[in-house]
Amino acid sequence: MTITINEELRAYIDPLTEDEYQALERSLLAEGCRDALVLWGDLLVDGHNRYGICQKHGIPFTTVQNRNFKSMEDVHLWMIDNHLGRRSVSDFQRGVLALRKKEILSARVAQSDPAATEEKTEQSESVRQDGAAPAKAALPLTREAVARTARVSSATLGQIEKIRKTAAPELVGAVKAGMISINAAATVASLPVEKQVEAVAGGKKELRKTARQLRESRQPAKPTPALAPPPDDATPEQLAIHRLQGQVEELTRERDQLKQKVQHLSIALAEARAGK
Repeated sequence: MTITINEELRAYIDPLTEDEYQALERSLLAEGCRDALVLWGDLLVDGHNRYGICQKHGIPFTTVQNRNFKSMEDVHLWMIDNHLGRRSVSDFQRGVLALRKKEILSARVAQSDPAATEEKTEQSESVRQDGAAPAKAALPLTREAVARTARVSSATLGQIEKIRKTAAPELVGAVKAGMISINAAATVASLPVEKQVEAVAGGKKELRKTARQLRESRQPAKPTPALAPPPDDATPEQLAIHRLQGQVEELTRERDQLKQKVQHLSIALAEARAGK
């Protein structure tokens, strides 16, 4: 039997973690390969890890042909639906998969009827068991519908979309590894790439600190309490100290305002670069 491995297809879905791979290997060694590998012709579509482990240990396996695929896009859609239905997939991974599905289906609608790209067509969000992709169906092109497909909120989906567009690979890896939440990662993704990499290199605490500082920088500046007037019987020395204290507070306010402006400009610049 000839089985062809397409590296791009194998990498289309996030790989197993080391622990997940070892658990799968132990299961196959103990129970054999119970689920058939899915093929399209001689192309392996589903079961890359099982196939590799079976080859390594000489474990017998079976295959099944999916003859409903008409194109590589159909294969991608089947893989996406297959993984969206799995419990072990994280919120971030589901969001990325749902956005990929939206892109594929939106492109199909645009190709068949450019005027239909703005229409809200209905499609069942259940996974097709036969793997066939509806020829003319498309996800509703609304964020809310895509979010429901991913089982996340619309706000979370927006954050995932921002991470996909502007986050450095190191920051994406940190999200996948659970070092930082989706919310915090979307905030850090506003920074220039080199700053993101520095934050990731600093570990979980540094990432959280960076996200917190960015959020605080976007909040309106808290009014500084007015300096109490000097007492009526203040000596010249006390009056001089009071004046200096007032100057220090004014300079501190100006410094904080400038720091906030610099942070806002850095974020705006990073977002503008990402949008090009």
